Amino acid sequence: MSLVNIKIEGQPYQVEAGLTILEAAKKCGYEIPSLCAFNHGECNQGSCRVCLVEATGARGLVASCVYPVNEGMEIRISTPKATQARRRSVELLLSNHNVNCQQCGKNGHCELLHVAQLVGAREGAYKGEKSDTIIDELAPALVRDTSKCILCGRCIARCSNAHGLGILGFENRGFKTFVSPAQNRSFANSPCIQCGQCVNVCPTGALMEKSEIDKVDAAVKAGKHVVCQVAPAVRAAIGEEFGYKIGTPTTGKMIAALRRLGFEKIYDVNFGADLTIMEEGTELLHRLTNNGVLPMITSCSPGWVNYAEYNYGDLLDHLSSCKSPHQMQGAIIKSYWAEQHGYVPKDVFVVSVMPCIAKKFEKEREQEKVNGIEDVDAVITTRELAKMIKRSGIIYDRLPDEEWDQDIMGDYSGAGVIFGVTGGVMEAALRTVYFKLTGKEYDKIEFTEVRGHDAGIREAAIDINGTVVNVAIASGMKSAKVLLDEIRNGTSKYQFIEIMGCPGGCINGGGQPYVRPCFLHGEEDNILDTYKEKRAKALYSEDERQVVRQSHNNPQIVELYEKYLGEPNSHKAHELLHTTYAAREGFND
Repeated sequence: MSLVNIKIEGQPYQVEAGLTILEAAKKCGYEIPSLCAFNHGECNQGSCRVCLVEATGARGLVASCVYPVNEGMEIRISTPKATQARRRSVELLLSNHNVNCQQCGKNGHCELLHVAQLVGAREGAYKGEKSDTIIDELAPALVRDTSKCILCGRCIARCSNAHGLGILGFENRGFKTFVSPAQNRSFANSPCIQCGQCVNVCPTGALMEKSEIDKVDAAVKAGKHVVCQVAPAVRAAIGEEFGYKIGTPTTGKMIAALRRLGFEKIYDVNFGADLTIMEEGTELLHRLTNNGVLPMITSCSPGWVNYAEYNYGDLLDHLSSCKSPHQMQGAIIKSYWAEQHGYVPKDVFVVSVMPCIAKKFEKEREQEKVNGIEDVDAVITTRELAKMIKRSGIIYDRLPDEEWDQDIMGDYSGAGVIFGVTGGVMEAALRTVYFKLTGKEYDKIEFTEVRGHDAGIREAAIDINGTVVNVAIASGMKSAKVLLDEIRNGTSKYQFIEIMGCPGGCINGGGQPYVRPCFLHGEEDNILDTYKEKRAKALYSEDERQVVRQSHNNPQIVELYEKYLGEPNSHKAHELLHTTYAAREGFND
């Protein structure tokens, strides 16, 4: 590693060659106001001009996020010329911005407002014509409002970096430029997978999830039996909204808050995850022993399912027919659970709290309905739940730790917990498949070969009593495409593949709390590199604490099959817990 000598504000430092001025300054203890590199690592080519500084060897001011350091460079951050230029850049952004901050969903997390305060931007410094506003609210999961867009390009970069997709891009030129799907289409009319990764990196409220809080309020007001079910990844992140360090699980307080919000029953979707493993594991075994279509690919991630229907319509037979855990559990709540409580299904309103924006789309799929009735009525994200708690006046810190409701579907295994991490579905399935093939439990319990929190591809060859099962795990569609192309080309060696839509899995879902270093206090400087690992650790630690760690050993799952479903993959199970897929526009021959 070669070093170069530089000076910042007259002080000498040695830094790695090749760093940008912004990166070098950060390492030396300076936080240059910016809207890119230290907010989410997505490059925007220095277009916003917020991070301007003076540097020797440069002609005029330079954008520190793209300008590299070199030997002997002297950098000035706080000269009148640099500070005034940064203020002017932000004021120009504000001149074309809809500043209805009180009504904005990013209020409290807006990076534009944060940087405006840092540079001392003046209100109304520049006045004039504003760009035309386009508001797209047609898609079930996403809302786009160009009046709040600052054309930073971070959403475009994230879609490309995570998925290899180009759903978003710059349309038109000059003052008429805006960010949009091609030809200014709605998200509803484009091959967008509705994952919400663009929302996670948007510095303003230009991209947001479509809120369903009003639906929940209306159901409570109407006297419905409102049942809440919470995905495992939510407990690993909800505390961040209330000042807890990233990776701090606050399950008990979350349950207590939900109870005080007025939900009639509160269940853990881990029960649905255990149910998914019973169905999916049985399906895999059937394919392995009956020359079925292989490799079988998991179907828990609706973003991934959307991608497959748009781009790999010829491979849909490879997807497991299992619904995702919250859809399965919703179907059970509206059938068996409703029967046991003497309720009519139409009077039961199921709310799923999810780390995933695409779940809002998933619940509206016609293939997910049973006898015309939706399994799930509303999906709110981790962030939306936090908003509901805050508006209620609940002081999260002071809540006691409470337990899930236990009737019919209160128990869950450690295998269900780890569904929220990339590789978790694979590991949970292997624990049960191992038992089904050998008649005994896997001594080590954990299949660590499939673990990891980063996007990319991991593979392993699992020897189960002489039967070798070749498996692969991918998160993010850029990685998934490699595996899918191998299947399409006839070169795949795998029998079982897990694919998650969001890089890192559900812990990094589009509905999780924003990771904004500029708003985080007490976190490490490298939090953007470690937050997924910290959230994953919270789920793995809960798995380790569970007495029951295999889905097939969950006593309430066993009872559900004995009293209602019969056996995994039975006719009744297929009626309630399985679905179908169909190629959509965007399918590549």
